[in-house]
Amino acid sequence: MLFRSGVPGNQPEQMQRSLGSGVMVDSSGLVVTNNHVIEGADQVKISLSDKREFEAEIVLKDSRTDLAVLRLKDVTEKFPVLDFSNSDDAQVGDVVIAIGNPFGVGQTVTHGIISALARTQVGITDYQFFIQTDAAINPGNSGGALVDMTGKLVGVNTAIFSRSGGSQGIGFAIPANMVRVVVASAKGGGSAVKRPWLGARLQAVTPEIAETLGLKRPTGALVANITA
Repeated sequence: MLFRSGVPGNQPEQMQRSLGSGVMVDSSGLVVTNNHVIEGADQVKISLSDKREFEAEIVLKDSRTDLAVLRLKDVTEKFPVLDFSNSDDAQVGDVVIAIGNPFGVGQTVTHGIISALARTQVGITDYQFFIQTDAAINPGNSGGALVDMTGKLVGVNTAIFSRSGGSQGIGFAIPANMVRVVVASAKGGGSAVKRPWLGARLQAVTPEIAETLGLKRPTGALVANITA
């Protein structure tokens, strides 16, 4: 994906490139990607796997889920799309495939398993739970599809834990059920995602807390405070 940004003052306009990935979720040309891929962009171009390029408009951006929905401009054809899976049915050990454009080398497919579910506090956004995978995900994979063995969308790849900047087997994807909500908001003409909100902050039950409360095991969540 490309974007153009003007430089303040009398300096000439410069072209900046932000290579990322995306998923076609509607045959009319609706694409979902990460919000951080297009953040700050005033011009976006989408390149398909057949090398065709299209200008796109930003329909909806949601920083809390790090998702953005784009629409291809001036298209009349119908595009192939990925169907959503029910990501709540995903299980640890399921085989998954990551599709994207790592380092801008071109469309690439890697495979692995779902390593963990419901990951939080991973430094992205704490609004949601993330799917963790060991499928190789590198810079440029952001916004790309994580699919199951039936070819359905399990999640949208969004971040990695890495000391080197490359894949070290710990990647995170936004679950498909959350992606579905954001896409539905965009299709409905909304410019923002409406969501329920719980006015409480929760924390994990540690062994020390479990002992204090007389619990047999450190499971569940503790209400730390409540918003007035």
